[in-house]
Amino acid sequence: MSTQGQYPGAAGESERTRRLRSLGLNDPSPDEAFDRFAHLAASITRAPIAMVNFINDERQMFRGLYIPPNSGQAPAEEDSWADRGIAFDLPTRQMPLSHGFCPHVVAQRSPLALDDILAYPRFAGNPVVDELGVRAYLGAPLVDDTNTVIGTVCVLDREPRQWGRERLRDIQHLAEALLSEIRLRDNLLAQQQEMFAAFDGSPFPIMLTDGPAYEIRYANAQHAGTFGAPTAYGSVGQAYPQLAAAGLQQTVAEAFHTGRTTVLNDVRVQSYRPDAARVQQVFSFTCTPLRVARTGQVNGVLTVGMDVTAQSRTEEELGNLAALLVDRLQQTGRAGLPAAGEPGLILPG
Repeated sequence: MSTQGQYPGAAGESERTRRLRSLGLNDPSPDEAFDRFAHLAASITRAPIAMVNFINDERQMFRGLYIPPNSGQAPAEEDSWADRGIAFDLPTRQMPLSHGFCPHVVAQRSPLALDDILAYPRFAGNPVVDELGVRAYLGAPLVDDTNTVIGTVCVLDREPRQWGRERLRDIQHLAEALLSEIRLRDNLLAQQQEMFAAFDGSPFPIMLTDGPAYEIRYANAQHAGTFGAPTAYGSVGQAYPQLAAAGLQQTVAEAFHTGRTTVLNDVRVQSYRPDAARVQQVFSFTCTPLRVARTGQVNGVLTVGMDVTAQSRTEEELGNLAALLVDRLQQTGRAGLPAAGEPGLILPG
């Protein structure tokens, strides 16, 4: 078995957080598709602020966000709120669970319309009222195909609003439309599972890391048997101190930041297998950048190891092996366009 099936997440982690991890939505980085949905939500509801908000066990993450630019010009009388420049201090795309009303929507699994927040004692003391000047809120839950509430689509105003049934229906329809994007990511996840199944039979240690923190997203059976099963979502350095000390995390980082395949040779490690003699083995590792299909941006690294203890392997041979794995990935529905002249695998963006 691959380690992908052996660790669902950290101890005590909710199903919602596990789903967000598997969908690649467990961080607050901007997402162009969700930004478009946020802009659409603002336009339809004529609200000045809109968000696509995913909520894990620790924080809220605004992967989609619309705040109109403050041009400094006085708004025309006929301008809608969505056209007016406003001051809304949100320096990052994340917020504590104690702030705002989306956590309530997720917990209740139902829409919430607050025409004037100050009229609701339960919500009037929320920090966003005083800190951000929010006076009206409208939000609907995002319930995925596993019946897990993973977040919300919501709009805000700094003035009281009569949202009405029509606007409530609009925000619910937007939530349903947004789930189509989530289903697409889920389909990509299914294809990725097929890819992992193909890797499980490989005689070479294979590891996939995600993002600039180099979190281990997958390790095949050969990798786990050779170096040990990694901690769920831990970094290379955390999971494999011996390999990190030999320079593997630095090599993964170089591949991630340069977008070029990088090779680390002559890595000497002690055998992990408890039933084997504690002999020293020598490995070479080829680290190949993974790219987002739509943007070409590097967002992960595929690392392939080769035991060269008893034989001599050149960098060219290691590169050929990595290229073969790239072809295997592309044949299982992972095809995409890496940057010109550089090998790269495609992860869902």
